Amino acid sequence: MAASQAGKHKVVVIGSGFGGLFGTKALRHADVEVTMIAKTTHHLFQPLLYQVATGILSQGEIAPATRDVLHKQKNATVLLGEVTGIDLTNKTVTSELLGRVSVTPYDSLIVAAGAGQSYFGNDQFAEFAPGMKSIDDALELRGRIFGSFELAELGAARGENVDDLLTFVVVGAGPTGVEMAGQIAELARRTLKQDFRHISSRQARVVLVDAAPQVLPPFGEKLGEYSKKALEKAGVEVVLGGMVTAVDERGLEVKFKDGSTRRIDSVAKIWAAGVQASPLGKTLAEQTGAELDRAGRIAVNDDLTLPGHPEVFVLGDMISLKNLPGVAQVAMQGGKFAAKSIKADLAGKPRPQEFKYFDKGSMATISRGKAVTTVGKLRFTGLIAWLMWLVVHLAYLTGFKNRVTAVLRWAISFLGRDRSERTTTLQQIFARQALEQIDGGATGLVSDPGETERLLEARRNELEEQAAKEARLTDAGERGVTAH
Repeated sequence: MAASQAGKHKVVVIGSGFGGLFGTKALRHADVEVTMIAKTTHHLFQPLLYQVATGILSQGEIAPATRDVLHKQKNATVLLGEVTGIDLTNKTVTSELLGRVSVTPYDSLIVAAGAGQSYFGNDQFAEFAPGMKSIDDALELRGRIFGSFELAELGAARGENVDDLLTFVVVGAGPTGVEMAGQIAELARRTLKQDFRHISSRQARVVLVDAAPQVLPPFGEKLGEYSKKALEKAGVEVVLGGMVTAVDERGLEVKFKDGSTRRIDSVAKIWAAGVQASPLGKTLAEQTGAELDRAGRIAVNDDLTLPGHPEVFVLGDMISLKNLPGVAQVAMQGGKFAAKSIKADLAGKPRPQEFKYFDKGSMATISRGKAVTTVGKLRFTGLIAWLMWLVVHLAYLTGFKNRVTAVLRWAISFLGRDRSERTTTLQQIFARQALEQIDGGATGLVSDPGETERLLEARRNELEEQAAKEARLTDAGERGVTAH
């Protein structure tokens, strides 16, 4: 990229999600220098993560490289790194990558760092019930889901009880949980039904658990009841009014309002309940006095700026404003609004005073050919809603190539029964746990790449041995069980 020109208005964008990307692209014709700082190298289309986890799409189709998306935008620079500090007084952003610290000055700041999974104070659950907020999460879950079928096949060949391996529990009956549960059920009953000799994948048990009294609460009672019945018809057991109070390697415990508890034995568990805003919200709150809600979202002015800092915009899942939902459209429209305000300032014109969200509707798929959609006062269910879901998600996928390949993958998966992305590795399953064993986590890796590799390899070997022990494979002869 050409050297920057002195004196140009500097805009720093934190995050490469919907808010960050749409805000950056909306400034493409402005006389500014845009620097996007993100902790991943890709823009993630998060609503389709569950399709990566269940083998329908590849990660590249929903997560194109941010540099590639923005390579034609000459006033935009992309920096890889995790933001560790924001200094509102000196107008700088500090980021770090593998011990290398960068300080980037700004004139205008757009903070769109998104949100992560919330375990409601029980972060220890994450070890046994991964969330689904990143590509790493989706690939790990893919390995756990398909791996459970493989381990069940091995165990059944030895005459062992494999019920816990063939029980899949999804916690959270919002759109993500409903879509995930529906696809696991379809995977078991349709895609894998002829692939095993010692087990019947069709006998797999899929359980959807939520403390709420209905499925898909934001969609209303009627659509929630429709979704519940459609899930049950697809083979999903729906457990409502139960709060998960304990999670371990082999299952979880659910407590109901009447005080009763229920144990569900399951090896593969997925957490799709609750979100927690980026910790950068707390950093901003401490410097501005803005309030934070229980989910870590920061209260912003009507124009998405922070109190006393009209040059700082906060977007998407990070904000608490007029009960705006945590959906992609809020972030997209917020990014465009922030860019419009910055351009108005540069032109010496009044900036828009209030961010007005235009609700384009909500939708969730249940299974092949079944979905629910709300558009204003209109409600759609079944095939029509499902086709609407396909069209809308296809429209918002980034890149023509990704749209074409997504259509082909959907045709293979939904018209046929195959799924192209079924490759799993131990690295996908255990990499997150291995990184957590290193002091400082993924952002604090030791500076010696060789030492990092040795630590990862040691942890991987340890976890492989643990997995082998759990599968009761005690010698090479037992590993070579011959399939009938």
